[in-house]
Amino acid sequence: METKKNIDNPQWGHPGGKLREIGADKLSDAELLSIIIGSGTKGKSAQEIAEELLQKFDSFKGLANQPLHQLISIKGLGDVKIIRIAATFEIAKRIVQQVLQEYEQTQK
Repeated sequence: METKKNIDNPQWGHPGGKLREIGADKLSDAELLSIIIGSGTKGKSAQEIAEELLQKFDSFKGLANQPLHQLISIKGLGDVKIIRIAATFEIAKRIVQQVLQEYEQTQK
């Protein structure tokens, strides 16, 4: 029998479970990034890798502006994880561009 978790006293095993139960807007930047990273390495969780990235580059904006070779220096990030991160930021960039274009069209 599956029991429903109490949101006031959550016991999520990973950020994906937290997102599913209470929504993406309730997750920290590191939790969201750790979902994209997927898995950690021996001795370092995906969330710890995410926290290191955000600390090193100060924010999502700082991270998004980095060339891919800058990310390879982070222990726990290989090609696949770096490509996932780059693709995610490109999607975000395209969304922003689309919103700005739509806004500019309504201002004419």
